[in-house]
Order: sequence, then structure tokens, then C-alpha cells
Amino acid sequence: MSRGPLAGVRAVLLAGAGPSPFAGMLLRDLGADVVRVDRPGGGDGVSGLPVRLDSRYAGIRTVTADLKSAEGLATVRGLVADADVFVDPYRPGVVDRLGLGPAALCAEHPALVYVHMTGWGHDGGWAHRAGHDINYLAVAGALHPTGPADRPPLPPLNLLADFGGGGTYLVIGVLAALLERTRTGRGAVLDVAMLDAVVSLTTLLRDMRAAGLWTDERESNIFDGGAPCYRTYRTADGGFMAVGALEPAFYAALLATLGLDPADWPQHDRARWPAQREELARIFAARTRAEWERAFEDVDACVTPVLTPGEAPAHPALASRMMAS
Repeated sequence: MSRGPLAGVRAVLLAGAGPSPFAGMLLRDLGADVVRVDRPGGGDGVSGLPVRLDSRYAGIRTVTADLKSAEGLATVRGLVADADVFVDPYRPGVVDRLGLGPAALCAEHPALVYVHMTGWGHDGGWAHRAGHDINYLAVAGALHPTGPADRPPLPPLNLLADFGGGGTYLVIGVLAALLERTRTGRGAVLDVAMLDAVVSLTTLLRDMRAAGLWTDERESNIFDGGAPCYRTYRTADGGFMAVGALEPAFYAALLATLGLDPADWPQHDRARWPAQREELARIFAARTRAEWERAFEDVDACVTPVLTPGEAPAHPALASRMMAS
């Protein structure tokens, strides 16, 4: 029996890439009974990771159904009859043509929370275009600020549009709709677009730009590696340390640990940032990552090692939270 705040809630997800499986994982972790409808020979997705090794699918039932056949459509309709949530990850119009759109399913099941999970939105000029995380970031203005100034922008994995945006915002919408349903007895039709989610995630950046606190020149701002107190530095052994000493107290602790005179290191004098970055790079390059870890172990300066994905599970911060794998 599932436990958690969503115990007793059933979600049916048509198989899709990116945000849909991540949303299924979050719903599962909240206690929902999640059923994934896969096409025959559905494969392992664009990442190449076999489904059997993908933690997002652990504990999730998979039902195979050919949506081009009457039998397959009947299978999905049978699942929806007992479902609270239905997620459509396809481009606009696809499920409607199959008779699985909200006009059909919500008419039969008024309490159903029906979710369109799209890239560009369920309507609008680009609604029918293909896209991936990198494309939504690019158009939303979230990709341009990433990476060194003298190189092309670097995609921040596929964390923003796929997971932090699409999948997470999908779950937020579902939770809100389920809560509203307790008051009205009726479901909802949601349009969750990865583009919209990325725009929402960049609210602070856009507000800072409007206030004159952010420029479109990469690596010249406080959060894009321009600020010496908020970037990474290479160590003597080829490792890296991450410095996030934004607040005055943390910045003072950073300077004290490095033996630097605060009078010579004003934090917000942007004209001095390039020289400060070079000097900090020289200082961090003089010692190994392990040596810097020891130096900052008991210092509250927001300075941490940059761990590889292979190293991270063994770190005490993850292990103590039982996040190690």
C-alpha cells in the first residue's frame, strides 16, 4: 500500500521523454500510484539509459498499448477510468486525433486532472515545433548567460527546462488542481510548457537586468562567473573549488582564510573583478583540492569542492541525508 500525501491518487502517464518521467518519479515519491503507458518496442529514450536502470521508473507500473489500435486505446481508456491524473507528453493535437484529448476524457471523467506537457505551449506560434531543453533555454534567454565569455554558451545539462522547469512545474500544477478538486469536485486541464517554466525560473535575472544590475555581456555579472566571489577555481591537481561567498560575512571569511587584506579586496568594484579573478585563480592553483577542502572545512565561507558525479554519493553531506546511491 502506498504511503505519502498522495496515497490513493493514481496518475496515468503516456510514455515521453524529459519532464514526464521526472514528474512521474516525483508523484511516485509523494505516494501516488503511477502507471506508465508505453508503446510496443518503446525503447530506452534519447539518453540511451535502459529503462530498467532508470531510477525514475522504479516502482512504476508499465502497461504496453498500441495507440494506433482500438485495443490499445481501450486499454488507456480503462486506465483513465480509475485515474485522478492523466499526462499527455505529445505535441498538440496528437492525442485529440486518437480520441484521448480532454474533450473526450474529461467529459467522461469530470474529476480528472488532465495535463498537456509541452515544450512551446499547447497553443501559440511555435506549438507544433520540436525542441529539447537546450532550445527552450535558448529562446527564453536562459542559455546566453552561461559559460565563459570567450566561448559559446554551455548547456547546464538538461536540468532547467526538463526537470527544474517542466517536470517540477507539472507536479506543482497537479497538486494545485487536486487541492482545488477537493473544494469543487471537478478536475482541470493544465497546459505546462517548458518554455513558460524557464521564463518563470529566470524571473530574478530579468528583474536584475531591468534594474541595471545585469548586463548581456557574459561572465560580467554576479551569478554568471563574473564576480570573483562566485565562480569556480582550478586547483593544483586539476580539481576545482566552488566559491559562493556572496554575503559580507562569508566574503570576509574567504579573504581571512586566504590571507588577503579586505582593504585591497573590495567585493563589488566591478572594474577590479578581472584582476581579482586572476589573483584568486593563482592562489587556488597553488594547492590541491584536498588541501583546500581541509583549509575551508571549519570555515563558514561557502567554499566547497566541485565533486564529480562518481564522487558525490560518498560525500558526508549526501550520505548523511541518505542520498547516496
